[in-house]
Amino acid sequence: MRGAGSKNSWALFLILLTGIVLGGFIGMLAANVPALSWLSYGQAFGFKDPIVLNLGILVLTFGLSININIASIIGMIISIIIYRFL
Repeated sequence: MRGAGSKNSWALFLILLTGIVLGGFIGMLAANVPALSWLSYGQAFGFKDPIVLNLGILVLTFGLSININIASIIGMIISIIIYRFL
């Protein structure tokens, strides 16, 4: 049983995901603005080429690439602050 002050972890996940996606989008838009280009600075990591597993009748392709920039980190921090006030 949850207490009256407990919060839903799915709500936190969705708010964080929204903050990261919106922050990444803003960072992508800010890349062409000279005064805001620092928001698009970031790092990409993951698999360069997808891993392919061919089982004859079934072919599975695995790939993962994560792009993190300053704007997505700021979006994540803002989403945590919003979650705390909800």
